[in-house]
Amino acid sequence: MTTLSAAILLFLIMDPLGNIPIFLSLLKDVAPKRRRAVMVRELLIALAVLLVFLMGGQWILHLLQLKEESISIAGGIVLFLIGIRMVFPPADGGGIFGGAGEGEPFIVPMAIPGVAGPSAMAALLLLTNTQPGRTADWAIALLCAWLATALILLSSTYLFRWLGESVLTALERVMGMLLIALSVQMFLGGVAAYLHLSV
Repeated sequence: MTTLSAAILLFLIMDPLGNIPIFLSLLKDVAPKRRRAVMVRELLIALAVLLVFLMGGQWILHLLQLKEESISIAGGIVLFLIGIRMVFPPADGGGIFGGAGEGEPFIVPMAIPGVAGPSAMAALLLLTNTQPGRTADWAIALLCAWLATALILLSSTYLFRWLGESVLTALERVMGMLLIALSVQMFLGGVAAYLHLSV
């Protein structure tokens, strides 16, 4: 996998366009002057969590005695479930985060699992363990994906007014379809590696 394809994969997993309505809903009870600061804080927390998984991926797998095939299969399953929820959101409108709480959100659900979700963590673990010598490339891919996500989410108010909810919903469905396809590939890759097959 190239650095660009890894960045695109992480960007799709973070799903900033699909998260715009949810993030705006989570921030509706926050004072307008605090919203940008809260969003920046949550984005930085998410980046820190993802960097921990990137840098400590091999140690985490060694500690838990997990194999690369297990991470690939589990990541594919989680990615598939999130993709399904993006294409077919629940009737209560909670999206992948559940219902919005009251007050100022902190870490959950905006940072985790909003930006740094289980699929992003699994993807980073998979990248750093399949090609451990390319940690710098994966860090660049992560920073590019996070920067693009941050720019979109920080402009969420303007994008929501400009594109409208229907366009954002359609974009989320398309990104969900791409995630489902990626999840199937990740799952098949894990199964093939476990069975020593070629896909």
